[in-house]
Amino acid sequence: MNISTLLQGLASFAWIGFIGVLVMIFVRAGRNQPAKGLTSLVVVLLVVALLMTTVGAGLVFLQANEYGVVISAFAPKGYREVALTPGLHWIIPFIENVQKYSISRQTYTMSSASSEGAVQGDDSIQARTKDGQQIFIDASVIYAVDPTQLIQLHTVWQNRYEENVVRPVARAAIRDAVSQFGVEELVSTKRAELETAIRDEIQTNLNANNIIMSDFLLRNIRFSDEYAAAVEQKQIAEQQAQQAKFVVESKKQEAEQARQVAQGAADAAVIAAQGAAEARLIQAEAEAKANQLLAESLSPTLLQYQYILKLAPGVQTIFIPSGNQFILPLPDTTAP
Repeated sequence: MNISTLLQGLASFAWIGFIGVLVMIFVRAGRNQPAKGLTSLVVVLLVVALLMTTVGAGLVFLQANEYGVVISAFAPKGYREVALTPGLHWIIPFIENVQKYSISRQTYTMSSASSEGAVQGDDSIQARTKDGQQIFIDASVIYAVDPTQLIQLHTVWQNRYEENVVRPVARAAIRDAVSQFGVEELVSTKRAELETAIRDEIQTNLNANNIIMSDFLLRNIRFSDEYAAAVEQKQIAEQQAQQAKFVVESKKQEAEQARQVAQGAADAAVIAAQGAAEARLIQAEAEAKANQLLAESLSPTLLQYQYILKLAPGVQTIFIPSGNQFILPLPDTTAP
């Protein structure tokens, strides 16, 4: 509660008291009863009521988010040319009054949902794209009154700026921007570009009317039922095509995996065969080398000794004819 409201409350109580005492004086006078003390009291209450009413009417308190335009019968233009800032101010009682304006940010919403928009019912913006398709847009404009241009705003629009400036400017900018895009662009890649175009146009037009736009929100884009159905069918077809492509790619990958497995098995068989051949070659070379070394180590005496060793182990006596050195001929070790 500010001091101006407090004084006005006290003035109201003083007036009530004054009227009450005045009634009592008339009642006592009707009964021929003395009213000396009441007469003095009624005078005091009247003075207090007038004083409080006058002071209360002259004091104006503006909140931190409020500016005021002083409407004055003494000013040449009918108003003071400088707006009142937040705080306590004095104006001429009963001659001047203050039109308050909030400088806080405000949101104006146009939506198809009746509970969201500033206007009851479906208040979305109908617009046509470059290719003639009808779309419906839900949007919000966040704005604030420019306190430095408050006098000019009051002169032109008074407190009708939201209905007569913000709303028509926003709806016109949206329709104008939508007409520059095709419906396919809005569905796919150009939504952000559309939002930027709308924001720039609204900001320019609001600034020209002494209103500052803080932000623009493109809340939703809806299409006609026929186009929405067509888009849905197209998306279904695209999804089916993507699924078919995925299946084909999966089959290709499976075939490639099978080919690689077969190629790996064939490579392994080749490597195994090469290993076996190399092992057999090494073995043959080793055997040849061993035979060569064995052949080089043989001598006639050694051959005779090995020959005797191969005789049956049970032989105890060997009869040799006279004139013969051995009973059996020894192998011929003489080289040809």
